[in-house]
Order: sequence, then C-alpha cells, then structure tokens
Amino acid sequence: MKSYHSFNFLKKIYFVRTGGSIEELNAAKLIQEEVKSLGGEATIEEFLVDYSDIQEAKLIFDDKVEIECKGSGYSGNTPKEGIHGELVYVSSDEDLKMTNLEGKVILYPAKRVPHKVYMKALKEKAVGFITTTGDVYKSDKDVDLDPYLNRDAYYKEGMIPTVMIRMRDAEKILANEYKRVNLTLISKDSKRNSRNVVATILGSDIKDEMITFTAHYDSVAFSKGAFDNGTGVITLLQLFHYYMNNKPRRTLKFIWCGSEEMGLLGSKAYVAMHEDELDKIRLNINVDMVAATIGYDIACVTGETNIINYIEYTSKELGFPIHVYQGVYSSDSTPFADKGIPAISFARLAKNGGATIHSKNDIIERLSEPNYIKTYSFIINLTKRWIDAIYFPIEKKMPDNMKDELDYYLLRKPRPEKR
Repeated sequence: MKSYHSFNFLKKIYFVRTGGSIEELNAAKLIQEEVKSLGGEATIEEFLVDYSDIQEAKLIFDDKVEIECKGSGYSGNTPKEGIHGELVYVSSDEDLKMTNLEGKVILYPAKRVPHKVYMKALKEKAVGFITTTGDVYKSDKDVDLDPYLNRDAYYKEGMIPTVMIRMRDAEKILANEYKRVNLTLISKDSKRNSRNVVATILGSDIKDEMITFTAHYDSVAFSKGAFDNGTGVITLLQLFHYYMNNKPRRTLKFIWCGSEEMGLLGSKAYVAMHEDELDKIRLNINVDMVAATIGYDIACVTGETNIINYIEYTSKELGFPIHVYQGVYSSDSTPFADKGIPAISFARLAKNGGATIHSKNDIIERLSEPNYIKTYSFIINLTKRWIDAIYFPIEKKMPDNMKDELDYYLLRKPRPEKR
C-alpha cells in the first residue's frame, strides 16, 4: 500500500472558510479533488444556510460614549435612530430572577446568550442584547469582533437586536456605571448555499450495514481553522485512504460537513436529505480537533456505556491513553445520535495556554504530526474491529439518559435546575 501523508493537505485548506462562503466552496472542491487522487469519488451536496449583511451597528452610552461593536445576524433591526433603553447587567440565574427586563438593554458577558435568558428577555420585552468576546487581558488588536448569527432555535421564537463588544469594553462600561444605551442595528437577512462533501466505499459483503465518518471543514471568521477543524478533515482523508486499500466488509460513508460552526448545519442537512439510509447506519464516528501538541485524547460516546468499555479495553490493549466518557459532543455526531444512531466523537483537546480555536491564533504551528498519527492510528485500529466484525458488536440503541441530554442540547426542553 502506497503511503499517504494527509497532514500535508492541511496547508491546502489553511484559509478562512466560513459556512456558505466562496472560500468554503473552494475548500469543498479541494477535498473532492483529494478524494479523487486517492482513487475515490466524492459528490458535493448543497443546502441552504442563514446569511446576514450587517449594514450598521452602533452603541452609545449616556449620549456621549461610543463603543465599537459588531451586529449579530438574524437578531432583528432597530429603527434608523436606534432604540433607547436602560442598561442592565445579567450574568447569573440570581440576576435573572431578580431583574425586570422590560424595556432594558441587557449586557450579558458571553458570546452566546443562554436560551432561558433569551426566552425571559422575549417574554418581558427587553429591547436589546449586548454580548461579549475575548478577555480583559487582551488588547483590542488581539480580539476580533467576529460576525455572529443568531441560531434558529432563538430567532424563531422572536428577535431581539443584538450586538457584540470586547470584554475589556464591557468592564469599562460597568466600571463607569453607564446607565442609558442607544443601540442601532440595521441588517439584511437572507440565505445562501453551503455544502457537504460525500464519498462512499461500498462494503465487500455486508453492504446494507453502514458506518458514517464525519468531520466539519468550515471555520469561523478570522480563523484559518487548522486545529478546528482542518485536523478532522485530514483524519477522514487518512481513514478514506486506509479503507480504500483495505476493503471494508461494511459500507462506509465519509462526510465532510459544511457550516458546523453555524449550528451543526451540514450534519443536520445530511440526515434530513438521506432519511432513506438512516435505518442502515449502525454507527457514526466524528472527528473534531486532533493533533494538539499540548493536549490529551478523548472520546465522547453518545450511546450505551458498553461502547465506553470497548474503547477503554482497546486503548489498554494498544497502549493509547484516552479519556472516554458518555455525553453529547457539540459537533456533527449529534444530529446522527438524535436519530437513534450511536455516535462517538474523537478529539485531542488542548490544555489551557496551548492550541486555541475560534480565533486568528488557530494556527498550524500549535499542532504535532506525531500526535496526529497516534490518534488516527488508534481510530483505524478501533474501527476496523467493528467494520469487519462478523456480527456488528454495537447495538443500535440510544439510552434514555442520552435522549434527555440530546433534548437539553437541542433546546427541546430545559435542563432541570440543580438544588
């Protein structure tokens, strides 16, 4: 078998590739071409995603102090003159319970507002949100105000004009005890195309049983996405190369998902567009962020606990340290799990101070090819046991506790409050 060094492909997609952009399309075509060079064929499947053109975003405090901000798409529009409201700071459940939000502009110290905070703001008729990014120790030039799109689980309930500021500015606002806010947001919401790249290796004799491999290939704004998730892209290419040269008994689908960073949209689109094959899919294997120089390997299992035992047993047999746990991973494994398909997400998470994501600092220099080889080698050694098994050893079943966790993650029901 001819050797293949997929790590080299990372440099080909080392550019910003946000969901629905021309750059994302260019990355999809590069993946398609790479699959062809490995002897396979890949198709590009289009689906619609949200897009917002922010035309104006402005924040003025106490009629005198303007703070730089970035508007959030699909959060609505203000009149041209903006909206005026009293500023309130909400950062905890206690704040939320004790604060009347009617007519207020809410400063919430995070990039994304929790769903229950958003729903209370809608119910009590708050007029605006200010969210934050970065931290107080970073200068303005080191914190990008990246464009953020409101998720459909939020805006379908109603829109509240939202802008984002830097955390340092949030600290300044609170320290100076500003009282009144004039918030202006003018935007134009629309749709555009994103894409999944799909390749199939037909099984040799158990063709009607299928395993899907997923990894998203889009990035966030300002980020070249080497760690998140160029490393997942190349892992799937390496696995594709292996199974092209080692014929699997079961059919394999390789899906490079678009627009994951916008809310797992590529994998959601895939399961919606391929309902006819869901009964055949026995397992999903997802890869999202590996190869960190300073880090540790994990596997998150959305499925029965016996899968955890199997992975732990194999890790000891092969001498590969990995932390395995049951849960819902915020990646493209989740839409498959939500259809009752057991799913496993593999990652090599970075330690604090190491490789970072969702910023301009997500760079190749923080990654290690030797660590990458160890991780994909373990995934191959593990998955080939299942793929070539006489009887598939993983039952297609989703335990009740994971059904609950999926409901919480997908905002179908609120998580019970801890006492």
